[in-house]
Amino acid sequence: MANDEDFTHSESLTVIQAMINRAKDQFSENGHLYLLWGWVILICSIGHFLLTSFLAYKNASLIWMLSWGAVIYQTYYLWKQGKKKKVRTYTDDIVGWVWITFVIMMFLFGFLFARALGDEYFQFMNVGFLALYGMPTFLSGITLRFRPLITGGILCWILSVIACFIYYKYHLLLLALAVIVAWIIPGYILRARYNKINT
Repeated sequence: MANDEDFTHSESLTVIQAMINRAKDQFSENGHLYLLWGWVILICSIGHFLLTSFLAYKNASLIWMLSWGAVIYQTYYLWKQGKKKKVRTYTDDIVGWVWITFVIMMFLFGFLFARALGDEYFQFMNVGFLALYGMPTFLSGITLRFRPLITGGILCWILSVIACFIYYKYHLLLLALAVIVAWIIPGYILRARYNKINT
């Protein structure tokens, strides 16, 4: 009888702990990587636009090499965070796989657009990328139950449609607007919420 009671008590604690972890899931995101990529893409897109529009610099696209620095930093950051984290939540796994899917799709889109469009690649690629940005942003917002990300994802999709009707050079400005609303603003909100909960 005592064993049954102990088992029931232990089981109850497990259920309670699972509920607590589920509630904590939405507060485990500190917004760091949203801010990292938001700022990198904002700088690159604005920089690219300025270099081509006002300086007529032929190799303006080289500014996007900054993103490789962000990739290296992100790899180190995730490795470091993985060593610190004792428990990985279900939400962590889902959000992680959503963003891995996004990265794979970005490379695929880049390759497919280049193969299919040739010299016209640069005129259309950002339309596709804007639509892609919306996917992980929206799904992360749903998973984290965080409305600013959901709104940001929807805005990316709207901007991808708008991009179809304007000159391709200005797509860079739409990219900048997209990351401000979809990643930078939600990133700062997530950071503030994370700091509040964890202090």
